[in-house]
Amino acid sequence: MVALSRRLFLGGAALASLGGGSWVFRRAQLQDRVEELYATPLSAPSGPMQVYHLGHSLVGHDMPAMLAQLSGAGHSYHSQTGWGSSLRDHWEPDVPVNGFERSNDHAQHRPARAAIGSGDYGAVVLTEMVEIADAIRYHDSPDYLAHWARLAHAARPDTRVYLYETWHHTDDGHGWLKRIDRDLDKYWRRQVIYPALQEAEVPIHLIPAGQVMASFVRAVDAAGGVGGIISLHDLFSRDENGRPDTIHFNDQGAYLVALTHYATLYHRDPAGLPHELLRADGTPAQAPSAEAARLMQRVVWDVVRAHPDSGVAA
Repeated sequence: MVALSRRLFLGGAALASLGGGSWVFRRAQLQDRVEELYATPLSAPSGPMQVYHLGHSLVGHDMPAMLAQLSGAGHSYHSQTGWGSSLRDHWEPDVPVNGFERSNDHAQHRPARAAIGSGDYGAVVLTEMVEIADAIRYHDSPDYLAHWARLAHAARPDTRVYLYETWHHTDDGHGWLKRIDRDLDKYWRRQVIYPALQEAEVPIHLIPAGQVMASFVRAVDAAGGVGGIISLHDLFSRDENGRPDTIHFNDQGAYLVALTHYATLYHRDPAGLPHELLRADGTPAQAPSAEAARLMQRVVWDVVRAHPDSGVAA
């Protein structure tokens, strides 16, 4: 981590030399430089982690609780969420966080600015609002990612800062899978992470949950269904009338995302981890079948290791 931080600092000068908005027109050079920065993987954590989650309902209560169960004794976490909240909403004291009281009425809530600025966390996971294009256009996403990254790093230089890549609505007219394929480079990297790296000069890594969701859905489609999961809609909630929610995961989707966090944060193959877990309120989650869980675990490990910016060695 120290070595990567030093290399990123040196790289920051090179990135800054691009000047103002000119980085957009020289993005090939910028991407080459950032790939060099991610060439050295992070070292695997030596023990359990204390993790802070900042975001909205695609963090929720149950996914961090599942991550804690997968991680075992010693793992602990706090969070702050809102309803569709952006990184800007959480940062600016005069901007209301929609649904703040209800979203954070639980024992794991800790106010974000004080928590991240405390230096208590080995990892800080930041989550941007959906839709990512709107977050960039209207909520200054790279600037606020840089603000949170700087705060975490100033409080504790060895804190690992991650951006949790989410997804868009399943009924998106451009195609759900096509957009996940396109948006990772177009938005998450080139318009959020890379400019934030340039501004903050702090390492920021990726939790590629959107990529995992897409890869798992493709594997299910190729197999004609696996262990009771037929399509992407089996990872998403439904309302009381059975109509599919187009953005929020159900328990099976939460399990897949928790596995992705586990593999990225701990650099461990999730194969063989339990699949029957509890929700945050202590009730049993709807578990994927053993067959589906095995496929989830395999896909997660393959995807996380395929992206150098996850920090996990290939």
